[in-house]
Amino acid sequence: MKRTANAVWNGSLKEGEGKLTTQSKVLDKSQYCFNSRFGEGKSTNPDELLAAAHAGCFAMALSLILGKEGYTPDALDVSSEVTMDADKLELTGSHLTLKAKIPNINQDKFMECANAAKDNCPVSKALSIKITMDATLQ
Repeated sequence: MKRTANAVWNGSLKEGEGKLTTQSKVLDKSQYCFNSRFGEGKSTNPDELLAAAHAGCFAMALSLILGKEGYTPDALDVSSEVTMDADKLELTGSHLTLKAKIPNINQDKFMECANAAKDNCPVSKALSIKITMDATLQ
């Protein structure tokens, strides 16, 4: 299985801009730029997209793991905060925040499943940065 995306960049780093297109066309010439990555620009950026990918992948992995353990979640609300050291131009971490509603699961089993998903979702495995998590069973 392979997935593709395309990035086109025009101009200098600070004044230029780029456009991202994904195979599915969910992103179709979506703008990204210096200001959206290092400031508060109105377009997307690679770090934000990585955070979205990590949150989505983790949620799917956790749902899979829970299903194998006999649980069906009512809701898995996941966010990822990707941190960059701008001076080094280095991504330094991804912090997952999970709020879960899962009927009939105890705290120990919940944390076992959440940690397994954190460590084993494909995006986590692809990242060489520190990955941390806060998980709350509601």
